[in-house]
Amino acid sequence: MFTYEDLSTNAIITKVLKERMMEMPTTKKESFYFGLMMCAGMVVVMTFYNLIINDLIGEIPLKGILLQLLLGFIVAFLIESFIVGPVAQKLTLSLPFDKSKKLFVILSISFFMVIGMVLCMSLYGVVTAFLSNGLEESFVKSYITIASRNFIFALPLQLLIMGPIVRYLFTKFVKSQRMMKSSSL
Repeated sequence: MFTYEDLSTNAIITKVLKERMMEMPTTKKESFYFGLMMCAGMVVVMTFYNLIINDLIGEIPLKGILLQLLLGFIVAFLIESFIVGPVAQKLTLSLPFDKSKKLFVILSISFFMVIGMVLCMSLYGVVTAFLSNGLEESFVKSYITIASRNFIFALPLQLLIMGPIVRYLFTKFVKSQRMMKSSSL
């Protein structure tokens, strides 16, 4: 039987962090909170990434950026909740691998989520750019360019930075609250 006394302090910290970063939402309420957290983080970073690569920092007033963040978050959360999230889960469950391996499930869902969200949110970005100031290129060429740039940035961001951070925070604040409520009953 495994006990924490068998491990060094570093090994215990590593094990606890790994467990926290491997947590998945198990209820609708947890899925809602997890989606809010993930969308908020990804929208903030991806919005500033797109502002930077298009040399729009300083060109758009702060109110405009805040409006973009708010609208982007609302659109992303709705798309993630009702379209991309369910499709990513169905695709993951249809793949032939051992679903008891949490890491494979997390990586698979994350990969499909990034693909779906990049495709949808890049379309949102092209439409927004077209409506606000027109496009320098054709709609299709602009979409392909934006989607490619976003995918290249979003995949490592999701897998290496945002995913682990959100999973850690989710486990620490959302899952631990549920555990505390169930243990006090």
